[in-house]
Amino acid sequence: MESVGFKEWAVICEALGQGRQSIILRKGGIAEGQQGFSFKHKEFFLFPTWFHEQPKKVRELQDEIPEPNDGTVQIRYAAVLEVCRTISSWETAEALAPLHILQSDVIRERFVYDSEPGLRVAFVRVFRLDPNWTFPNEKKYGGCRSWVKLPDRSNDVRFEPILTDAEHAKRLDEFLAIVDV
Repeated sequence: MESVGFKEWAVICEALGQGRQSIILRKGGIAEGQQGFSFKHKEFFLFPTWFHEQPKKVRELQDEIPEPNDGTVQIRYAAVLEVCRTISSWETAEALAPLHILQSDVIRERFVYDSEPGLRVAFVRVFRLDPNWTFPNEKKYGGCRSWVKLPDRSNDVRFEPILTDAEHAKRLDEFLAIVDV
């Protein structure tokens, strides 16, 4: 797996890592450029952030959210992008609620963020890293951008799927039934 990180709220990283969420919903960040956000990597590590994070904007708050550590970054999960869609219907965006933990008003806020309503949504397969991957935090990981280049990692990390193959396939079918209408 390429050493690239996808920056996401720590609460969302944990929801993905606990199997409580199967999709990533994105509009884009300030540093995404004129083309806006895109899922440009098929495989990536979930890079937890606390910048702009607001746990009150999720429907379910997990008990164990790792605390930020200014000196290090701890990567606990990796994801493989399986399906990516652009959603331009608010009804479709609302129908995705069973597959994520965000409040409806947060999704609406992202959906109407700029002159062209819509969201990018990715269905991902998530894996737990064993052991966790820890490295020094650096300024190059900051800012409002979604993708960051990470240092080289050890090859002795194991990737354990969060969901069984059957549960993952069931959620994928649910996702496709919603977005491929």
